[in-house]
Order: sequence, then C-alpha cells, then structure tokens
Amino acid sequence: MRPIMFSLLALAWSLVQAPAESGSSPNIVFFLSDDHRAGFLGCAGHPILKTPAIDRLAARGTRFTNACVTTSICAASRASILTGLHERTHKFTFGTPPISLPHSESSYPAVLRAAGYRTGFVGKFGVAVTKGQKEAMFDRFVPLGRNPYHKKQADGSTRHVSQIAGDHAIAFLREQESDHPFCLSVSFNAPHAEDSDKENHYPWPKAVDGLYDDLTMPEPRLADPRLFAAQPAFLRQSMNRDRWYWRWDTPAKYQKNVKAYYRMISGVDHVIGRVLGELESLGLNDNTVVIFSGDNGYYKADRGFAGKWSHYEESLRVPLVIFDPRHVRDHGVEHRPVLNIDIPATILQYAGVATPLHYQGARLNGLARGLGPGPWRSDSFHEHLFDRQEIPKWEGIRGSRYVYARYFEQEPPFEFLHDLEVDPDQRRNFSNEASHKDILTIMRARCDQRRDELGGEYNLEKFPTNRSLRAKRDQNRR
Repeated sequence: MRPIMFSLLALAWSLVQAPAESGSSPNIVFFLSDDHRAGFLGCAGHPILKTPAIDRLAARGTRFTNACVTTSICAASRASILTGLHERTHKFTFGTPPISLPHSESSYPAVLRAAGYRTGFVGKFGVAVTKGQKEAMFDRFVPLGRNPYHKKQADGSTRHVSQIAGDHAIAFLREQESDHPFCLSVSFNAPHAEDSDKENHYPWPKAVDGLYDDLTMPEPRLADPRLFAAQPAFLRQSMNRDRWYWRWDTPAKYQKNVKAYYRMISGVDHVIGRVLGELESLGLNDNTVVIFSGDNGYYKADRGFAGKWSHYEESLRVPLVIFDPRHVRDHGVEHRPVLNIDIPATILQYAGVATPLHYQGARLNGLARGLGPGPWRSDSFHEHLFDRQEIPKWEGIRGSRYVYARYFEQEPPFEFLHDLEVDPDQRRNFSNEASHKDILTIMRARCDQRRDELGGEYNLEKFPTNRSLRAKRDQNRR
C-alpha cells in the first residue's frame, strides 16, 4: 500500500514566484470568523443558516469544501494564518511567549506593507508579537475584544462588537488613496461564545433580532450517546465535555443556544454585507479580492462535545471562500484539501509579492480560478499543543482516506485511526483492528516524519509556556 504523504514537489511548485495578476495590484479584504465549522453557511447547503453576503461571494467565486486548520484553537490558528507556519514551527498559542521577531517580520501584512500596500487590521488580533511589530505590520490597527460583546457608546446606547468592526472597516476603506493598493483584515470575535456569561452564551447583534425564533432546531446529527461513551476517559473528562454541560446538556438550553449561535453567524454575514456594499459605493469592488474563512471548527454538541481542540472533522474543517472579481466563476467549488496556512501565501500571490521561502503553505490562486494546480498535497499535519490539563495534546495526519491522531501525553500514547471511506463520520477507531495494521504503521511513521520536519517532539523547553500559567497548571495537577 502506498504511503499517504504530502508531495514535496507540490510544495516546491506552489512556492515558485508567480507574476502579478494582469492589471494593477488588486486590493484585498480578508474576513475571518471564530468557532465556525465548514458546513455552517447557506452556500454550503445548511438548511437553516442565512448567510446571504457570503453566499453571494461563493456564487461568483470559489468555495473550498475541504479546508482545514492545522491547529484547532484561535490563538495558534491565527498565528498560523499570520505567519504561514504550523504551530510546531511558530510555537505560539495561549500562554507562550510572543511570535518571534523573524516570523512576525515575514508575516503577510509586514511583507505587503514593505511592498507598498496600505495594510489595516480590525477586530480580534488573538496573538502576541514583540514591541513595535504591530506598527510594522499595519498602517491602521484597531483591536476589538469581546466580554462584553455589546459595547456602551457615548450616547448611552450599546453596539455589538461585530458591527463596530464593520464601522472601522468602512472607515479604513474611505481613507484609501487611489495610488496605493490596500489589504484589510477584518477579524471577528463572533460567533465565539461569551465564556464568562453562563446564561447568554451567544450575544447576537440587534440587526438579527428575531432570526430563527420560529424554528425548532434539529438535534445534532452525531448526538448518539454511544459515540460519547466510546471515547477514551481523557476525552470524556476534557474541556470538550465541560463546556457541553454549559451549553447543550438540556433540550431547552440546546434550542436557545443554537438559535443564538446561528444569529451570531448571520450577524457576521450582515457586517460582511455592509463592507462589501461600501466597496461597491466607493467603486472599489471590481479590483478587490475578497477571502472569507474561519479560525477553527466547532462541535456544537456533536459527539457530546462542545468547543474544538481535538482531531475530529467537526473541529478541523472550516469554511473558505475566495472571490476575485477579475475572474468571476459560476458557483465554483474546489474539493482538494487546503489549509489555513495557505491563506498568507495566497494573499501575497494576489498582490504579486514574493512569498517567503520558509512559508509552509501553498498558493490557492490557481484553484480559486478553477485551474489545475499541478501536483497537490495528499495529506496534512495537524496538532494541538496548548499546555492545559483539560485539553489533551495531540498530533496527527489527515489524508484523503485515513486520519491518524496520537494523544502523546497519555500513558501509553493513545492512537486513533479513522477510515473515511468506510466510516466517514469517524464513529470507529481502527487502530486496534488487524485489517488496518499496515496502514496504522504507515500513518504513524508519516506523523513522526512531519513532526520532526516541523519542529520535533514536544517538550516544555522547546515550546516554552508562560511561567505563571505553568505554575497554576502544576498546582492544579497536584
């Protein structure tokens, strides 16, 4: 049986510097949502969710059906999108030192700004960089956090942070000069839950009041309690289950929170529609590439879990839509596997700017135009290294048929092997079945190979954690 592996030829092909697109350098707007699973869009076939603005982008652009993050948590994923690197390489997540200076200096906004682009950022930054690097990356930087989502205004009213992000994005667009292309990143906090509020987990913007009120939400497709019961104890006792009790453990709570979560997504879509409308009003829409994606997936009660963090498809897969008005498509759909680390290289190619050779992602521009990319990846490396007891660390390989995950801090390490051809819902673990012994050996070796190429085995010396968090963690374990 042939090993499932990433083609080095594909990587080399993707990093060859391509010429700029025809005409002047395009503007670029990149929207990023939070805790947003791949299928949670109208254009992805969701029977309930209303996302008309994103649907319009997909109707004239390309929707990637098989997009995944390399690490399913916002801090590490957003660092990967910024730097084009796996977590194992950039070494940033919650509680770690800032992104290293070389990596932030070669981030896509820093490279674009050095090439003459005017760069802007609005919303949830979600990462830490060394002093002065935000100024080096962005001409305009407007960080916006939740807690609370509804911000008090000067007149005493409140405004949702998603709408505030839209206000600042529109202000940035109105400041543009015709002789300077721009790249604007609009990074939403929504639809991430307000974790500090155990009653109203998903505070939605007023613009979507009443949406979904008249509907009864179907239960999760993977709600069978036997799926949860079959999990190993360390996952049954993880934060995935803790937060399930917060949000999904009763029918009434489930109905309330699903509707609120969907309103949050529709609220993000409403803001995207506002920004796209402003692009059109300013006459910028014909030369502005628009990208929409999510920073990680979301269980939303499937498998008896909440959150993300682990290796299942609900956690790893995210939406991705690319629309280039210079190359309009009719509902373009691309099924090849793509990653969040592909986004920065893609942005730089749209700008006609050379991609740093150490980037680990590929360029999606050809796929977005419906062109054959030449050789392409056949597997990808995924991991989760956040040093927190309630979120087990893991590393693994996702291929077109097989998915391998190793929770390496368990004694002994606990392995999963899924066969997506015979079990697309990942209900079974084939790691102990004789029929899959050979493929388990192959996938295990491939995981070791990619792990070592990207940074080696995990340890606290190589991947340092904030001392105060480490002390608190050790105290909790005693």
